[in-house]
Amino acid sequence: MNIKDKIVIVTGASGGIGLETARLLSTQGAKVVLAARSSDRLKKLETEIPNSYGITTDMRKIEDIKNLVEKTIEKFGRVDILINNAGQGMSSSVEKINLNDYRDILELNVFGVLEAMQEIIPIMREQGGGMILNISSMVSKNYFPNLAAYASTKYALNALSLTAREELKKDKITVSVFHPKMTATDFGKNVKGTPYVSSAGRPGMSVDTPLQVAEQIIKQIESEEAEANM
Repeated sequence: MNIKDKIVIVTGASGGIGLETARLLSTQGAKVVLAARSSDRLKKLETEIPNSYGITTDMRKIEDIKNLVEKTIEKFGRVDILINNAGQGMSSSVEKINLNDYRDILELNVFGVLEAMQEIIPIMREQGGGMILNISSMVSKNYFPNLAAYASTKYALNALSLTAREELKKDKITVSVFHPKMTATDFGKNVKGTPYVSSAGRPGMSVDTPLQVAEQIIKQIESEEAEANM
Protein backbone atom coordinates (compact mmCIF):
# COMPACT_ATOMS: atom_id res chain seq x y z
CA MET A 1 0.00 0.00 0.00
CA ASN A 2 1.19 3.48 -0.85
CA ILE A 3 1.45 5.46 2.40
CA LYS A 4 1.24 9.00 1.00
CA ASP A 5 -2.01 10.79 1.98
CA LYS A 6 -3.30 7.77 3.90
CA ILE A 7 -5.11 8.17 7.23
CA VAL A 8 -3.35 5.93 9.76
CA ILE A 9 -4.24 5.15 13.37
CA VAL A 10 -1.29 4.05 15.54
CA THR A 11 -2.07 2.76 19.03
CA GLY A 12 0.57 2.88 21.73
CA ALA A 13 1.97 5.90 19.89
CA SER A 14 3.47 7.80 22.83
CA GLY A 15 6.83 6.01 22.75
CA GLY A 16 8.96 3.16 21.45
CA ILE A 17 7.92 1.34 18.29
CA GLY A 18 4.60 3.16 18.01
CA LEU A 19 6.16 6.60 18.16
CA GLU A 20 8.92 5.85 15.64
CA THR A 21 6.38 4.29 13.28
CA ALA A 22 4.19 7.38 13.54
CA ARG A 23 7.18 9.62 12.78
CA LEU A 24 8.11 7.63 9.68
CA LEU A 25 4.52 7.55 8.45
CA SER A 26 4.38 11.33 8.76
CA THR A 27 7.60 11.80 6.80
CA GLN A 28 6.07 9.71 4.01
CA GLY A 29 3.03 11.94 3.76
CA ALA A 30 0.48 10.12 5.91
CA LYS A 31 -1.90 11.81 8.30
CA VAL A 32 -1.32 10.02 11.60
CA VAL A 33 -3.75 9.59 14.48
CA LEU A 34 -1.79 9.05 17.68
CA ALA A 35 -3.58 6.93 20.28
CA ALA A 36 -2.20 6.65 23.82
CA ARG A 37 -3.29 7.17 27.42
CA SER A 38 -1.28 10.32 28.18
CA SER A 39 -3.05 13.47 27.01
CA ASP A 40 -0.08 15.69 27.86
CA ARG A 41 2.29 13.49 25.90
CA LEU A 42 -0.02 13.48 22.89
CA LYS A 43 -0.31 17.28 22.91
CA LYS A 44 3.48 17.54 22.83
CA LEU A 45 3.79 15.01 20.02
CA GLU A 46 1.21 16.86 17.92
CA THR A 47 3.61 19.82 17.86
CA GLU A 48 6.55 17.60 16.86
CA ILE A 49 5.01 15.32 14.22
CA PRO A 50 3.55 17.04 11.13
CA ASN A 51 0.00 16.03 10.17
CA SER A 52 -0.60 14.24 13.48
CA TYR A 53 -3.70 14.26 15.64
CA GLY A 54 -3.71 12.88 19.18
CA ILE A 55 -6.69 11.12 20.73
CA THR A 56 -6.41 10.04 24.36
CA THR A 57 -7.19 6.32 24.38
CA ASP A 58 -6.98 3.44 26.84
CA MET A 59 -7.10 0.35 24.67
CA ARG A 60 -8.51 -1.66 27.59
CA LYS A 61 -11.72 0.40 27.44
CA ILE A 62 -14.29 -0.27 24.74
CA GLU A 63 -15.71 3.23 25.02
CA ASP A 64 -12.24 4.72 24.40
CA ILE A 65 -11.76 2.55 21.32
CA LYS A 66 -15.13 3.59 19.93
CA ASN A 67 -14.26 7.22 20.62
CA LEU A 68 -10.91 6.81 18.83
CA VAL A 69 -12.58 5.57 15.68
CA GLU A 70 -15.44 8.07 15.81
CA LYS A 71 -13.14 11.07 16.25
CA THR A 72 -10.87 9.88 13.45
CA ILE A 73 -13.83 9.61 11.08
CA GLU A 74 -15.15 13.01 12.19
CA LYS A 75 -11.81 14.65 11.41
CA PHE A 76 -10.65 12.77 8.31
CA GLY A 77 -13.69 10.94 6.96
CA ARG A 78 -11.93 7.58 6.58
CA VAL A 79 -9.33 5.19 8.04
CA ASP A 80 -6.92 3.61 5.57
CA ILE A 81 -4.55 1.82 7.98
CA LEU A 82 -4.92 0.66 11.58
CA ILE A 83 -1.71 -0.29 13.40
CA ASN A 84 -2.47 -2.10 16.64
CA ASN A 85 0.75 -1.60 18.54
CA ALA A 86 -0.31 -1.04 22.17
CA GLY A 87 0.55 -3.98 24.40
CA GLN A 88 1.99 -5.11 27.72
CA GLY A 89 4.22 -7.99 28.74
CA MET A 90 4.08 -10.46 31.59
CA SER A 91 6.86 -12.53 33.17
CA SER A 92 6.02 -15.58 35.25
CA SER A 93 6.37 -19.33 35.27
CA VAL A 94 3.20 -21.11 34.17
CA GLU A 95 2.83 -22.49 37.68
CA LYS A 96 2.71 -19.01 39.20
CA ILE A 97 0.79 -16.98 36.61
CA ASN A 98 -1.43 -14.48 38.43
CA LEU A 99 -4.82 -14.85 36.76
CA ASN A 100 -5.87 -11.26 37.42
CA ASP A 101 -2.67 -9.96 35.79
CA TYR A 102 -3.19 -12.40 32.94
CA ARG A 103 -6.75 -11.19 32.38
CA ASP A 104 -5.44 -7.62 32.36
CA ILE A 105 -2.92 -8.19 29.58
CA LEU A 106 -5.49 -10.20 27.64
CA GLU A 107 -7.75 -7.13 27.75
CA LEU A 108 -5.03 -5.04 26.13
CA ASN A 109 -3.15 -7.46 23.90
CA VAL A 110 -6.13 -9.39 22.54
CA PHE A 111 -9.54 -7.94 23.38
CA GLY A 112 -8.51 -4.33 22.73
CA VAL A 113 -7.06 -5.27 19.36
CA LEU A 114 -10.13 -7.29 18.43
CA GLU A 115 -12.47 -4.47 19.44
CA ALA A 116 -10.48 -2.00 17.33
CA MET A 117 -10.64 -4.38 14.36
CA GLN A 118 -14.39 -4.83 14.77
CA GLU A 119 -14.90 -1.06 14.83
CA ILE A 120 -12.71 -0.48 11.77
CA ILE A 121 -13.70 -3.38 9.50
CA PRO A 122 -17.19 -2.09 8.55
CA ILE A 123 -15.71 1.35 7.80
CA MET A 124 -12.98 -0.10 5.60
CA ARG A 125 -15.49 -2.34 3.82
CA GLU A 126 -17.76 0.61 3.06
CA GLN A 127 -14.89 2.76 1.78
CA GLY A 128 -13.60 -0.04 -0.46
CA GLY A 129 -10.65 -1.43 1.47
CA GLY A 130 -7.84 -0.76 3.90
CA MET A 131 -5.15 -2.41 5.96
CA ILE A 132 -4.90 -3.64 9.55
CA LEU A 133 -1.42 -4.38 10.87
CA ASN A 134 -1.23 -6.07 14.26
CA ILE A 135 2.06 -5.98 16.15
CA SER A 136 2.72 -9.43 17.58
CA SER A 137 6.11 -10.74 18.77
CA MET A 138 8.74 -13.34 18.01
CA VAL A 139 7.87 -14.90 21.38
CA SER A 140 4.81 -16.28 19.58
CA LYS A 141 7.17 -18.37 17.46
CA ASN A 142 9.22 -19.76 20.37
CA TYR A 143 8.93 -21.20 23.88
CA PHE A 144 10.79 -19.00 26.34
CA PRO A 145 10.59 -19.81 30.07
CA ASN A 146 8.51 -17.28 32.07
CA LEU A 147 6.95 -15.75 28.97
CA ALA A 148 4.09 -18.20 28.42
CA ALA A 149 1.33 -15.80 29.48
CA TYR A 150 2.56 -12.96 27.28
CA ALA A 151 3.37 -15.28 24.37
CA SER A 152 -0.09 -16.84 24.53
CA THR A 153 -1.70 -13.45 23.97
CA LYS A 154 0.41 -13.07 20.84
CA TYR A 155 -0.39 -16.61 19.66
CA ALA A 156 -4.06 -15.61 19.94
CA LEU A 157 -3.40 -12.37 18.09
CA ASN A 158 -1.70 -14.26 15.25
CA ALA A 159 -4.67 -16.58 14.85
CA LEU A 160 -7.22 -13.77 14.88
CA SER A 161 -5.18 -11.72 12.41
CA LEU A 162 -4.37 -14.38 9.86
CA THR A 163 -7.89 -15.80 9.93
CA ALA A 164 -9.30 -12.31 9.42
CA ARG A 165 -6.91 -11.90 6.50
CA GLU A 166 -8.58 -14.83 4.73
CA GLU A 167 -12.09 -13.69 5.67
CA LEU A 168 -11.62 -10.10 4.50
CA LYS A 169 -9.80 -10.67 1.19
CA LYS A 170 -13.09 -10.30 -0.66
CA ASP A 171 -13.52 -6.83 0.88
CA LYS A 172 -10.02 -5.69 -0.14
CA ILE A 173 -9.04 -5.40 3.52
CA THR A 174 -5.52 -6.66 4.17
CA VAL A 175 -4.74 -7.96 7.66
CA SER A 176 -1.09 -8.59 8.50
CA VAL A 177 1.08 -9.42 11.50
CA PHE A 178 4.51 -8.08 12.38
CA HIS A 179 6.86 -9.87 14.81
CA PRO A 180 9.47 -7.69 16.55
CA LYS A 181 12.13 -9.34 18.67
CA MET A 182 14.00 -7.70 21.55
CA THR A 183 13.74 -3.93 21.10
CA ALA A 184 15.34 -1.10 23.07
CA THR A 185 12.18 0.41 24.58
CA ASP A 186 10.63 0.83 28.05
CA PHE A 187 8.53 -2.30 27.42
CA GLY A 188 10.42 -4.28 30.08
CA LYS A 189 9.74 -1.66 32.77
CA ASN A 190 5.99 -2.16 32.46
CA VAL A 191 5.93 -5.95 32.48
CA LYS A 192 3.59 -7.58 34.99
CA GLY A 193 4.74 -10.39 37.24
CA THR A 194 8.31 -11.27 38.20
CA PRO A 195 11.25 -9.00 37.27
CA TYR A 196 11.80 -9.02 33.54
CA VAL A 197 15.14 -10.33 32.26
CA SER A 198 16.16 -8.13 29.36
CA SER A 199 18.51 -9.01 26.54
CA ALA A 200 21.32 -7.47 28.59
CA GLY A 201 21.17 -10.61 30.70
CA ARG A 202 21.11 -12.94 27.71
CA PRO A 203 24.54 -13.16 26.07
CA GLY A 204 24.48 -13.19 22.31
CA MET A 205 21.03 -11.65 21.91
CA SER A 206 20.89 -8.60 19.69
CA VAL A 207 18.64 -5.64 20.39
CA ASP A 208 16.90 -3.60 17.70
CA THR A 209 16.19 0.10 18.01
CA PRO A 210 12.57 1.29 17.70
CA LEU A 211 13.54 3.04 14.47
CA GLN A 212 14.86 -0.19 12.97
CA VAL A 213 11.59 -1.91 13.82
CA ALA A 214 9.54 0.99 12.46
CA GLU A 215 11.42 0.85 9.16
CA GLN A 216 10.47 -2.81 8.75
CA ILE A 217 6.85 -2.04 9.64
CA ILE A 218 6.78 0.57 6.87
CA LYS A 219 8.14 -2.01 4.42
CA GLN A 220 5.41 -4.46 5.41
CA ILE A 221 2.71 -1.85 4.92
CA GLU A 222 4.05 -1.23 1.43
CA SER A 223 4.31 -4.95 0.58
CA GLU A 224 1.10 -6.01 2.38
CA GLU A 225 2.65 -9.42 3.12
CA ALA A 226 0.86 -11.57 5.68
CA GLU A 227 3.71 -11.86 8.21
CA ALA A 228 7.10 -10.23 8.66
CA ASN A 229 9.83 -10.65 11.28
CA MET A 230 12.79 -8.64 12.47
